[in-house]
Amino acid sequence: MTSPMLQINDLRVHYRRRRLNPFAPVQAVHAVDGVSLAVEKGRTLGLVGESGCGKTSLARAILRLTPITGGSISLDGTRIDALDGGALRQMRRRMQYIFQDPYSSLNPRARAGNIVQSPLDVLGIGDAGTRAARVAELFGAVGLRPEQQALFPHQFSGGQRQRLNIARALAPEPELIVCDEPVSALDVAIRSQILNLLTRLQAERGLTYLFISHDLGVVKHMADDVAVMYLGQIVEKASRAAFFSRPLHPYSRALLSAVPSVKGGRSVAAQRIKLAGDPPSPIKPPPGCRFAPRCPVADARCHEEMPQLRDTAPGHWVRCHRVEIENGVPTSPLS
Repeated sequence: MTSPMLQINDLRVHYRRRRLNPFAPVQAVHAVDGVSLAVEKGRTLGLVGESGCGKTSLARAILRLTPITGGSISLDGTRIDALDGGALRQMRRRMQYIFQDPYSSLNPRARAGNIVQSPLDVLGIGDAGTRAARVAELFGAVGLRPEQQALFPHQFSGGQRQRLNIARALAPEPELIVCDEPVSALDVAIRSQILNLLTRLQAERGLTYLFISHDLGVVKHMADDVAVMYLGQIVEKASRAAFFSRPLHPYSRALLSAVPSVKGGRSVAAQRIKLAGDPPSPIKPPPGCRFAPRCPVADARCHEEMPQLRDTAPGHWVRCHRVEIENGVPTSPLS
């Protein structure tokens, strides 16, 4: 077995709240609270969960765009969390980020060619001639015309701006790209074009993706493996086939039951799992399972004891007391 490209162990990101009263106790938002994940080289891990669960905080922590409270992050055996200064800057040649908003992540005063070339300038890659050739090659790779290098971001459509973001991310030839909801701000007709572009680039360049989305249909199309996040923790991780055919955690089943479908009509709608209430406060998480206050099958143990993320089947991990294993086969409490 080869070691994974990206290895995250017990990662924690806590945002300290500002105190209006200097005598008040210190409080922190537990955005990411003990996450462990691994992504194999050349594969795509889809990270899903509702808004506010910590997906973007995790993504930004991986690239050291957010301070890390604890834990470790390794890229191909190199500890990212231990780097700073010039060493961290050079490590960013190997990992890049595609932001959610294809417009606000671009400098409105810079021309498109300069935007794509900026990582090469900052990281000191190549000379003026090789940088210009690299930019021209990248414009062709993402489906943009050479003459569009002279345009400003406002002169592009939403899909073209995201192609520009992708070209910029590819500029230093990274091995890992974090895609933070890269198509959520785009029209439905444009989404498939960007997803197909990302798939083609991965096949051609051997890229590894951490793909964040709240759209399970997009994740099913893109991901090789799926991890579900809830209130700062991973509650389930499995291969794409196992997750979509046999989800185990009650939260995962609730997410899948909420996916819109044109088949089944009212009968499908009647089978949806409706969750009551809101997620607990990330400032003071409950002592037991964090999903217990909303879980329809939670018992006393769920409210009192934190479940561990355990391997219930080869490659299928779940954080739930109520998942049982009978004759080697895990069974969801909502089956």
